[in-house]
This record gives sequence, C-alpha cells and structure tokens, in this order.
Amino acid sequence: MTMIRIATLGPADSNHAFVLSRYLVQRGLQDSEVTLIDDFPQAFADLEKGHYDYLLQVSAHFSHGDCVGHFMHRVFPVDTFIAASRPLALAVRRDVEQPTSVLRQPATRFYTDLSQWQEIDASTTVEALERLRAGQADAAIVAEDAVERFADELTCLRRLGAALDTWVLYASRPLSCLSLHDNPALQEHFNTVRR
Repeated sequence: MTMIRIATLGPADSNHAFVLSRYLVQRGLQDSEVTLIDDFPQAFADLEKGHYDYLLQVSAHFSHGDCVGHFMHRVFPVDTFIAASRPLALAVRRDVEQPTSVLRQPATRFYTDLSQWQEIDASTTVEALERLRAGQADAAIVAEDAVERFADELTCLRRLGAALDTWVLYASRPLSCLSLHDNPALQEHFNTVRR
C-alpha cells in the first residue's frame, strides 16, 4: 500500500500541524508522510503537480480565497471539517510595564479588542511568539501553552480560548458528488435541529 502524502502549513508547532495530526489520527492515517510548508500558493502549485496527494488549509488563512480562485478546476476540495485550534492567549513580556504593541497573525486580529495597541503582522502564531521573545513587540497572540513554557519571560494578559475554524482538504482530482444521505453525522445533526 502506498503511503499518503499530505502537506500543511508549518512549523511543527503550528496550528495547521496540530489540527492535521488530530485529523490523521481520527481517520487512522497516522502513517501518512507529512510535509510542512511555508507558502500556500506554492503548495497549491505543488499539489497540482503531484508532489503531494492532499493539502490541508484553514479557511481563515489570509491566502485561502486567492488559492481557491487561482487553482479553480485544477485543485479540488475533497473534505471539510470544523476543528478547534490550540487555545490562544494574549501574552505580554514580563519586562514590559505598559504594553502598547502586539504581534498577531491576521486571522487572529479580531479575537480580542486590540484597538489600543499598535498591531504588527506575523505570518503565524509561532512567528508571533518568536518575535515577541526577541523583543520585537510588547505582546502577542500566541498558543496559550507558550505562556506556560516561557513563564519566566511571558505572562498571560487574557485567555482567548480555542477558535472553531472550517478546514478544507484539497486534492488534485475531484470527488464524485456526495449527497446529504452520504454523510450520516450531518444527517443526524439536521435531524436533531428539526426536533
């Protein structure tokens, strides 16, 4: 049996890698070959060329719409699901008394009120953490567990919890159309709502 090759956004402690690992366990695909990428447009092109069998992307990612549009009729959604992210927190460096600047990945910019902060873009929450620890901002939206791992450097200003996001798995060939009756979990959900 050939190993499934699947790609998603890295690094290893990224939210994409976190959700992908849970997805693979849930589907019994833990032995898949996982490639962590750093650029979705390039990864979509590589998927189209057959470098991977699948590509996982959260729909909240800033490049999602562009990738879907650019690769229309060449790369196809084959699965979607809702998954919780790692719990997030607004972390502040311990050596800062009055924080004024915050690093955040664009998708997280509305997770809490940042109107009193100077907002600085980071490509991922992992990058936001690295740059925060390097002193490039006073605060950052990061995985909550980072506050515990770096407790000597960071303190938690506000716990934000886990975001529920829609995730899309892409392939280079389409599925045959599925009907509602092909999805027992969704059918059960609709039946529950109708009661």
